[in-house]
Amino acid sequence: SLTMALTRFERFLGRLLRAVVWMLFAAFNLFAPQQRHGVSRLPPITNPLLLLSARQLARKIRRKEVMSVEVVQAYIDRIQEVNPLINAMVKDRFSAALQEAAQVDKLIEEEMGGEEVLEDRLPLLGVPITVKEAFALQGMPNSTGLLTRRDLVSGVDAPSVALLKRAGAIPLGVTNCSELCMWLESHNRLYGITNNPYDFERIAGGSSGGEGSILGAGASVIGVGSDIGGSIRIPCFFNGIFGHKPSTGIVSNDGQYPPASGLQMGFLCTGPMCRYAEDLIPMLSIMGGPNANKLGLSAEVDLKKLRFFSVPHNGGSHLVSPVDAQLLQAQKTVVRRLEADLGVKVQELFIPQLKYSFQIWGTMMASPGKDGKPPTTFAELMSEGGKKVWPVWELFKWFLGFSSHTLAAIGLALVELFQSSHPSPFILQQKESLQQELEELLGTDGVLLYPSHPQIAPKHHHPVFTPFNFSYTGIFNILGLPVTQCPLGLSEEGLPLGVQIVTGKLQDRLSLATALYLEKAFGGWREPGKSAAKP
Repeated sequence: SLTMALTRFERFLGRLLRAVVWMLFAAFNLFAPQQRHGVSRLPPITNPLLLLSARQLARKIRRKEVMSVEVVQAYIDRIQEVNPLINAMVKDRFSAALQEAAQVDKLIEEEMGGEEVLEDRLPLLGVPITVKEAFALQGMPNSTGLLTRRDLVSGVDAPSVALLKRAGAIPLGVTNCSELCMWLESHNRLYGITNNPYDFERIAGGSSGGEGSILGAGASVIGVGSDIGGSIRIPCFFNGIFGHKPSTGIVSNDGQYPPASGLQMGFLCTGPMCRYAEDLIPMLSIMGGPNANKLGLSAEVDLKKLRFFSVPHNGGSHLVSPVDAQLLQAQKTVVRRLEADLGVKVQELFIPQLKYSFQIWGTMMASPGKDGKPPTTFAELMSEGGKKVWPVWELFKWFLGFSSHTLAAIGLALVELFQSSHPSPFILQQKESLQQELEELLGTDGVLLYPSHPQIAPKHHHPVFTPFNFSYTGIFNILGLPVTQCPLGLSEEGLPLGVQIVTGKLQDRLSLATALYLEKAFGGWREPGKSAAKP
């Protein structure tokens, strides 16, 4: 039949694509610059303060059991120890942070209202944080990896950052991202490449990869990321930490570069990244400001009363790698644990529209806004503050070693040249039916497990050859559904495993409660130095 023939043709195309990719990759490896580190793993954590959640640290600081200066100094020491190996923090503000910590200690010394007043008014008082460099943080660069923005210094704080500072948090500095935040490897010509703390030859993810890496390395406890296609969840997955892409419209996206255009404001989300699941809710309630009230985050969640679903893969798109066997296995283990511990029945589903995740994401990202204006092109963003970028000429310059842009950015600008301005009616129909199906399925008590990515953290530059794999995360930006990324222990190679937990709109508390449960069941974040990755 025609369908059978089509499926056979798709399978053939898939095999052909993979063969071409491997040939390209072999050629790339011959010419690619090799990174060399004398050290093959991170030094172990020796200061116990680095193994406490932000909530625990805040409590100890308020109770004068530890000084904020001690905590901030402990994190500064750790950053100075690991950053030369991972290149995650690109600009620090250590001396300012120590002064702010000293002021916190003085404030606590003089506070007459007692601990409750401080907890209510300043829930993160004295706790250090790190921030993705794409966000405005007063006195810090905000280049998003563009050489033409290298001298730019923020005069203000992005609203989400301002709210965390107002809650008492102390920023230590800003962390690396991919050029213009549109790639899943944190690499740019201004700051270089960020390494995965579990294996320096692997990527930290993107675009919030510096944030993921510094948290995974135990050199930060909580941080700020943003996500338009998986930029919080992918780095959290590759670096073995927790992250949350909130429901659309809860946390302000202002104060980050580049600003979203077209329909993209509806897909971009700002959210928390952290090592300990118990910090997700306090961070989200602070970052959301008054909007956080819509989420009812303080309501108790009884996991036994929820309906759980597991979707093992996207149904086999020939554009995307098949899901790694260890990830399929990890998700099955989660299903078994949920059934054994909670007495629930987890229903396994296959959702055919997910096969078109990349096409749906690409179509919606390129759609004109409500005002009819098309979104800013990637080439236009690359030209910011400098000469106009011509993608084909830029590629030629890159081969000769003269381009001030990364290959990934040039590739994205080239792909845009071939994008049709007329969206496919078939793809729009797939998007509508998927939206309706998932919203009906999840309702107000449904929780869905889905792979975070088809592969465990790949080697540096590998994503250039599998550019559509991010569609496992990107589809949920288009659907506007909240997602929590959860670590699930380590693979045979000592690299983080994980899963996405998806719920209905504004039901963020369900996935956040599930994350707390999974942290207990699977051990949460694991310290990288200890995992005997490769001897």
